[in-house]
Amino acid sequence: MGSSKSVKTGKPNPALWPKAAAAIEALHFRRATLLAAASWFALGIVLSRNWQPRIILLTATLVLLLLAIAALKHSLRLTLVPLAAVWITLGFWCAETQPPPQSQQALLPYADGLSRTVRGRVVRVRTLPLRQNAADQDNDPAWWIEKEPEAAEALSVDLQIEAIEEVTPDISRMITTAGGVRATVLTHGNALPELHCGDIVEAPMRLKIPERYRDPGAWQYADYLLAQGIGTHATVRAAKLHVAATPQASLQCRLYAAQSWASDRMLKFAQSSTTHRLPPALRITPDEAGMLNAMLFGDRAGLNHDLRLDFERTGSFHLFVVSGMHVALLAGVIFWITRCMRLREWLATLLTLTATACYALLTGFGAPVQRALFMTTIFLIARLISRDQSILNALGAAALGVLILSPRSLFEASFQMTFLAIVAIGGIAAPLGERTFAPYARAASNLDERWRDMGFTPPVAQFRMMLQLWGNALAKILGTWAHHLPAISIRCTLWAVELALIGLVAEMIMVLPMALYFHRATVFALPANMVTMPVVTMLAPLAIITFCASLVSRRIALIPASVTAALLHGITWVIARVSHIQSADLRTPGPTWHVAILALIGWGFCCWGVRRSRRWTWAAVITVPLIAAMVLWPERALTSPEKMEVTAIDVGQGDSLLVVSPEGRMMLVDAGGPVGAVTETAAATSTFDVGEEVVSPYLWSRQIRRLDVIVLSHAHSDHMGGMAAVMRSFRPRELWVGVDPDSVAYRALLSEAEDIGVRVRHLHAGDYLAWSGTQVSVLAPEASYVNGGAPVNNDSLVMRVEYGKASVLLEGDAEASSERAMVASGRLAPVTLLKVGHHGSRTSTTPEFFAAVAPKDAVVSVGRGNTFGHPRFEVIQRVADNGTRLYRTDEFGLTTFLLDRNGGIQAIAGDN
Repeated sequence: MGSSKSVKTGKPNPALWPKAAAAIEALHFRRATLLAAASWFALGIVLSRNWQPRIILLTATLVLLLLAIAALKHSLRLTLVPLAAVWITLGFWCAETQPPPQSQQALLPYADGLSRTVRGRVVRVRTLPLRQNAADQDNDPAWWIEKEPEAAEALSVDLQIEAIEEVTPDISRMITTAGGVRATVLTHGNALPELHCGDIVEAPMRLKIPERYRDPGAWQYADYLLAQGIGTHATVRAAKLHVAATPQASLQCRLYAAQSWASDRMLKFAQSSTTHRLPPALRITPDEAGMLNAMLFGDRAGLNHDLRLDFERTGSFHLFVVSGMHVALLAGVIFWITRCMRLREWLATLLTLTATACYALLTGFGAPVQRALFMTTIFLIARLISRDQSILNALGAAALGVLILSPRSLFEASFQMTFLAIVAIGGIAAPLGERTFAPYARAASNLDERWRDMGFTPPVAQFRMMLQLWGNALAKILGTWAHHLPAISIRCTLWAVELALIGLVAEMIMVLPMALYFHRATVFALPANMVTMPVVTMLAPLAIITFCASLVSRRIALIPASVTAALLHGITWVIARVSHIQSADLRTPGPTWHVAILALIGWGFCCWGVRRSRRWTWAAVITVPLIAAMVLWPERALTSPEKMEVTAIDVGQGDSLLVVSPEGRMMLVDAGGPVGAVTETAAATSTFDVGEEVVSPYLWSRQIRRLDVIVLSHAHSDHMGGMAAVMRSFRPRELWVGVDPDSVAYRALLSEAEDIGVRVRHLHAGDYLAWSGTQVSVLAPEASYVNGGAPVNNDSLVMRVEYGKASVLLEGDAEASSERAMVASGRLAPVTLLKVGHHGSRTSTTPEFFAAVAPKDAVVSVGRGNTFGHPRFEVIQRVADNGTRLYRTDEFGLTTFLLDRNGGIQAIAGDN
């Protein structure tokens, strides 16, 4: 009777449906205590940035701990407040007591330009890909400090210094010191030295301090090296380096050696004659070997810049470089396989952690991999010992363990992205799936086991029964083989839906760190990842099989290598086509701090809502895309209304100036770049782009999303090198140029402008333009000036921009002959601000020219410690004699000038 009543009301009887009453894990403090503790602990680390005396922290910790113990005797709810305060204070305490990062100060006094004998222990050796210029150039544009001729081969050697030569006017002696040096060993025909981990080597070196760009948001090569224990770098010829001793190597050095050995083997296999016998479609190229090395072993030295850019634009680059996500994914796959084998959970956990640890060691065991392995270990152990196997509680345990070990990790992108990815999948996507299609996916398996029917709610059980009926009907028509066809089709469909849901939620959550750290909104990330992820799951094991087979015989490795190459070519072909869609990669400024806090609160609500009820689940479903839209919502650019702004961006030995009109329009004049020729080879292999890493981050820090005009003064690389990246990121409406020299790089820039729809305007002396409340007059070059050869300084487009009584003269690198022509034309007049020509070279800023423009202020863009001697003493003296205030980017860093309509000028200079 009770059974029929249950059927009539449509409500399940708990006695008949024992598993139907199991609800989705609710997000309560009692079930996720460690997640709450980790959140409070992280808040304490954030608050610790405002320094507090340690004695106060210790006293507060003891008082709050006593309050928590006292509250436990009365009510658990009363305990939450003091307990939260205890964890916050512990976060304070842990962050305050963490040792500061290595500053590498000991070697800095010896980076004075003198050649000194250096003795050090080899800790890492890497073979560098063949490039047109020295290896230092691809990461540090200050490589011109010590020029080297083109090298045939090069090694990158990290040394832990033991002694260095101290040079005085009377004597030189070796003194004991400590620090790290990254030395580039060059050879010009001779074989590279055989260096191994632990070798004690000696060589004369000119130590150099890595360039720092004093601009908001700029990527710092110096910080990149410091994170690896390196404070200086140098270039040394192989013939001058000799091995003094070979003691035992450290474990870390052996790990680096294993990584380099594996990368070299893969690269040599791709370059071998055996591989070249295959048709191109089935052949692994050296560039693709570089991708495989990055994916398998974490060695990014061979990554091709163009291939990397394509994958970054589509949001799938993370799949092809070893990171914390790779470790977590590998652990997840191994754990799933071991559970499918019906191994006991403790044994599956042990095997997973063992295999993951071995893989982490092979990748060089870098900091992100270490952190990911640590988090994975804590997560799986917490899951194993937890009775309810709470995913969020295990996540809290993992995060808490990492933060206690290294509080500074909280502010690193790798930790934040790993944590948010798990929150997206385990905290939102998985419960959302349980609310919708996941029970139906489970119901579509094991249809022959009828006893399982009782484990589902009535609607799901009815769906399972319908699948059985459809299967029986198809079996009668097509044969017994078709009995499971409906169930298989449903399972595959729902598997694709689950993959799409996880990808969609993850991409919406990752909008925040992607915008904050990479300034990207990858529109096609979801379809690109859905295509590449299944392929990568096949590609990775095939690549490992290829590598292992190549150790035995290159002929044996040809078969798996052919399949690997075919998959790689397919992926790169698809990604290349998608990445060149104009809307595929939208660059965006990072959100402000209050938007980031609102996003974190919103995601916390979503984790709670999807576990609360169906009504709150729908609220969470609406909230997730709203948060993504809030993060990407354009904010107003930071400008100074009713003033014309000219900002000299610190790009080292190059030029880049931002001009903002009184109406808020943006003009960028030049975009910096390396000193020397820019070639297609260098562009394809260089991993550093001043436009991407220095100029663009500054513009994004101002909340600038688009430039109105971009101006190229002339086609020298220190003005044009970063322009292509800036043009791709900010899609200017117009590109202003002067003459067209014979330059491959310049023609490539014009071609790129055409591809993205930028209008190119050629300007000459005598042209006048009204631009956003200002008047632009062109002073050089003359219309009759033609240069059919290589770019020269006198190609420079010289402009005067006027706003009321205020004006600025932007001279580029114009030299004496161009300046004489401007003086003779009679177009020159006194200006408020002068951008000094050619970085203060004595070939520019002639007395006649300077007297004609008579600026109140002058700014020179110049690299710190450059060997050209810029700005020259005579130019500095000339400026001083005129009573003009001179600002130098090598001394002041980024410098901003605000000009008002009445001719007043205000300089804002500072070393950021």
